[in-house]
Amino acid sequence: MQRPAWAPRSIDISVPSVSRIYDYYLGGSHNFEVDREAARKAMEFMPGLPKIMQANRAFMRRAVRYAVDEGITQFLDIGSGIPTFGNVHEVAQAADPGARVVYVDHDPVAVAHSQAVLAGTEGADAVAGDLLKPREILASPEVEALIDLNRPVVLLLVAILHFVEDADDPYQAVAELRDALAPGSLLVVTHASYEGVPLPQERSEGAVDVYRNIRNPLIMRSREQVARFFEGYDMMEPGLVPMPNWRPDTAPEDEDPYAFSGFAGVGRAA
Repeated sequence: MQRPAWAPRSIDISVPSVSRIYDYYLGGSHNFEVDREAARKAMEFMPGLPKIMQANRAFMRRAVRYAVDEGITQFLDIGSGIPTFGNVHEVAQAADPGARVVYVDHDPVAVAHSQAVLAGTEGADAVAGDLLKPREILASPEVEALIDLNRPVVLLLVAILHFVEDADDPYQAVAELRDALAPGSLLVVTHASYEGVPLPQERSEGAVDVYRNIRNPLIMRSREQVARFFEGYDMMEPGLVPMPNWRPDTAPEDEDPYAFSGFAGVGRAA
């Protein structure tokens, strides 16, 4: 397999990556055949996966605009993935040119591409980091340079928590981040669930098995389990809902049925 010029030498391009699979679903070009093969296998069970990812990105953009309207212009996007059109800094800085964004991901490809995309961009940077090591993220030079932790921050955990198993205690990681951020900070979450998927659960489980087989288990949590991530936050209207139902720009009934898979919400720290 030939290594593209954009692929860091340190990565194994024979192993699928969830961030590159996500890039493929969104129509991106920074993925390998091994990623595309895994994505196609998952889509054999859930053909609407790209629609789910598109709804995910659309919700993220609405949440960013909401945050800026609320006067919060600092963004920490953990699990940011590979840059695509309509990224957080593009949306935020279009609404407020002074907005500051730090992208965090553990995938070297995602970090390398984020840094390349952001070259010459004021108020935005990317850093390698692990959600399960919140203190290391917050102490990174990139975060210290751009984010004032004494002021409210928007913490984006978009399509990442469902890749963290219960044994690794994602709730504790989210709580540590909550406690480190100023009152008034916002938590933005999307999370996969069997709830809302327009298929029998048995069929959806086939797609989940694909992720398990590539050693990136997809943890499908219930609405109640997702709501636990918002402990210590006041939920913003309309609460924890399917992605198209969160402050929609267009009529939700016009959305593809797959877009209603899983949950999205925004909470404000007390």
